[in-house]
Amino acid sequence: MNSAGDPAESAADQSSAGRRPRVGLLGTGPWAHHTHAPALAAHAGSDFAGVWGRRPEAAAELARAHGVTVYEDPDALFADCDAVAFALPPDVQAPLAVRAAAAGCHLLLDKPVATTVEDARAVADAARRHQVASVVFLTLRFAEPTCGWVAEQVGRSGWFTAAAHWLGAVFPPDGAPSQYADSPWRRAKGGLWDVGPHALSVLIPILGDVTAVSATRGPSDVVQLALRHASGAASTAVLSLGAPKAAAGVGLQLRGAEGVYELPDWTDVPDAYGRALDALLTAARTGVADARDAEFGARLTQILAEAESQLPTD
Repeated sequence: MNSAGDPAESAADQSSAGRRPRVGLLGTGPWAHHTHAPALAAHAGSDFAGVWGRRPEAAAELARAHGVTVYEDPDALFADCDAVAFALPPDVQAPLAVRAAAAGCHLLLDKPVATTVEDARAVADAARRHQVASVVFLTLRFAEPTCGWVAEQVGRSGWFTAAAHWLGAVFPPDGAPSQYADSPWRRAKGGLWDVGPHALSVLIPILGDVTAVSATRGPSDVVQLALRHASGAASTAVLSLGAPKAAAGVGLQLRGAEGVYELPDWTDVPDAYGRALDALLTAARTGVADARDAEFGARLTQILAEAESQLPTD
């Protein structure tokens, strides 16, 4: 919420002014209804300012449900807000995030940030250039107990290998699709792009950045990644949105000198989104970039794009 030509107010400025940061939401799909909007409405440290969507009637419905303003123009929302949260397809999100950063808004992004390296790089560069904070909502890095589990494993050494799988039944071959199946970008890009960021978001902080990647296809949209990490450890990740319902599930196992460690289950996605907003506001207040920022999001896109380039197109 900034006057024209002035830099974004810092969270410290907002606190001293006696008001809470105003956060707007872009997007009106199932995730916006079930996670983003409820978490923004419940957040104790900010005010849910309003909603913009590509379908005005859906935006009006979501805004009415939470008693907030509906915006017909995203730039008007940017002008009224200190931060914006995105629940949009990645290639819609990216250019709007660049515009929001230019307007002085801090960015709570969805994964993947974009599906091209150029678009993801543009978002990270815009955040840096306009000195706004950014956080990418990577569920396992904010949900509990997975967030704490990742931090524990980062403190260990001597990792040898890891195996991850994220097999979703969004488009199952043996039954009705899930409520999230009405998503053209997910159908087009598959599990590599939708759930690949989740697996990488855990593997990278523990094992180190990816130094080499190879990718192969399996049945349906299955993609298997073989990764080499900066620590010297090797990992694999099997990713899909088209698994049979009986085969669906998520798991990640680490093996190293200190033993074998399994990723725990998690359920608190709306609470996790609130923690992501906490992280964004902390980064905005302190000026210290969060490790899960747009720069990290751009790195994930770079790895996924390299993997995709190795897959057959037929």
